[in-house]
Amino acid sequence: ERIRSEIAQIRRDSEQIKSESEQIKSDSERIRNETEQLKNETAQLKNETELLRQENKRLAELESRLDALWLSADSSSQTPPSTGSS
Repeated sequence: ERIRSEIAQIRRDSEQIKSESEQIKSDSERIRNETEQLKNETAQLKNETELLRQENKRLAELESRLDALWLSADSSSQTPPSTGSS
């Protein structure tokens, strides 16, 4: 009778282990999927960051050109002669 009881306990333990193993497999798969998604999002963010860097550089160059144009315009502008109308 004791042996039957131990066998029954071993079977219950085995089912519990099997159930826990299935849960671990499921959790592992979910974590793998989330990790892959994070890798993809990270790659996308890196690409977007590079595009923003390029755009920032382009805008800085444009700003520099505009500053040069303003300086050039300021230095070459003259006050129009007075018309004498009062």
